[in-house]
Amino acid sequence: QVQLVESGGGLVQPGGSLRLSCAASGSIFRISNMGWYRQAPGKERELVATISNPGTTNYADSVKDRFTISRENAKNTVVLQMNGLKPEDTAVYYCKYWRAFGPVYWGQGTQVTVSS
Repeated sequence: QVQLVESGGGLVQPGGSLRLSCAASGSIFRISNMGWYRQAPGKERELVATISNPGTTNYADSVKDRFTISRENAKNTVVLQMNGLKPEDTAVYYCKYWRAFGPVYWGQGTQVTVSS
């Protein structure tokens, strides 16, 4: 079992920044993937960014050049640095952990609201 705890969401004005963090605990394997997804009201959950170990990253086109995902393996933590936030980035952000051919784990979600 893997437990994921997210933190760092909140309310920010357009153009501002937020830093989301996700701490994983339990049966963590070094060869694994972590990532961030988001779900806005009335929309399906969508990929934001993912990172493998040893560090291949993937971003949604809508967040490229604004968001940066990183991973601190010693702390089993994945961080999403979000800059240049836009109102359309408003959503609940979920952390995800998975391995090839293994189960998928999700965090409880953290709200990000971009509004003036």
